[in-house]
Amino acid sequence: MRLHIVDAFAQEAFQGNPAAVCLLDAPRREAWMQSVAGEMNLSETAFVERRDEGFLLRWFTPLVEVALCGHATLASAHVLWEEGELAPGEEARFLTRSGLLTAARRAERIEMDFPARPVEEVAAPAGLVEALGARAVWVGRNAEDWLIEVEREAEVASLRPDLVALGKAPARGVIVTARAGGRGWDFVSRFFAPAVGVPEDPVTGSAHCALGPYWSRRLGRDALVGFQASARGGLVAVQVRGERVILGGTASTVLRGTLCA
Repeated sequence: MRLHIVDAFAQEAFQGNPAAVCLLDAPRREAWMQSVAGEMNLSETAFVERRDEGFLLRWFTPLVEVALCGHATLASAHVLWEEGELAPGEEARFLTRSGLLTAARRAERIEMDFPARPVEEVAAPAGLVEALGARAVWVGRNAEDWLIEVEREAEVASLRPDLVALGKAPARGVIVTARAGGRGWDFVSRFFAPAVGVPEDPVTGSAHCALGPYWSRRLGRDALVGFQASARGGLVAVQVRGERVILGGTASTVLRGTLCA
């Protein structure tokens, strides 16, 4: 089977978030897919299987299957166009645990239609903020993740959280964010998910399903640009459209190979 590694939300190779994309030639067992994801040891491995109504898409971390992943969806769409599985102007339709997701090419950028995942303000559980090592000015969560705003962009970049303690938080992961100080983006973030085998995710599309609605309310605009301030870094364009968000970014293939197992 064809296997690709793609840097998603990247301006060029070795930036953004790497995802493995496996184009299945037949249905495969969940345990096999989880084993492949463990072998790849990337934050997400995507498995794409052609169906009459589109492509079945599943995402696995090295430890678990997840319900939504932005960067591996971007990588999957990129591979389908690059490999000629989709015509250049054809829309990608993905059947997922989060419903139908679509992706379209817009000049140099791929835009994906995702569900919004707004957060609600709640009290932080004991130890969560302390594990981050930062002072929170706002704490909220949705069904999957915590979102914590800190006062300054520099605090986001300098975080050195206690990942063992953070992994005990009752959620998939923790999003930390602040308003940007300029430089072409509106907000910054980082995403930690040690509970699902991802200590820090370089660029997280699904986190922007929460960040988009949050900063749209705070800044009074529906069109935003977020910068995820990980070591690799990456830009995510976000448009908030009611109960949906449009996530935009670019991708670069760094490896093509054959999966033999």
